[in-house]
Amino acid sequence: MGNLQQDSELVKEYIKGNEYALEVLIDRHNQRVFSFIFSKVMDKDVADDIFQDTFIKVINTLKKGKYNEEGKFLPWVMRIAHNLVIDHFRRNKRMPKFEGSDDFNIFSVIGDSSLNVENQIIKDQVDTDVRKLIDELPDDQREVLIMRIYKNMSFKEISETTGVSINTALGRMRYALINLRKLIEKNNIVLVN
Repeated sequence: MGNLQQDSELVKEYIKGNEYALEVLIDRHNQRVFSFIFSKVMDKDVADDIFQDTFIKVINTLKKGKYNEEGKFLPWVMRIAHNLVIDHFRRNKRMPKFEGSDDFNIFSVIGDSSLNVENQIIKDQVDTDVRKLIDELPDDQREVLIMRIYKNMSFKEISETTGVSINTALGRMRYALINLRKLIEKNNIVLVN
């Protein structure tokens, strides 16, 4: 039980603001989580992406204070990873590789080939509007968002390109999404489903 207790202590530490606690948790479980994802998708790049997205979702949930699975950190992370693997198989292959964004799913509307012309015009407009808003983000956040969503780069590649740690890149992505969501609400952009 000692190990489980340690996980829950680290989760508490992280929620209190100790960023290092999350790195310890990720280091401790990354092999298990990555191996699980890889065993399902059998593609290293895809597995890398789903792995990073799993931890974005973990960070989002912890930061929002919505984590309440005392002492069951790893099974919880595995469930998130499993759901993202399922999402991956459900998604149209032409869509941008992007998950782990809770209800914030604007990018999944871009690239659906079955749209009729009218819908396509609306969606092109949404894409244009969203790109304008992305330009309003702080430089570091915009850079990560564009690399991740429009260039399909993994967080490892983003980390190497920008010279920041993977943890920092994850954090910038998280803040970019939060800020983008605020900008979308402020500008009353309706994201069509």
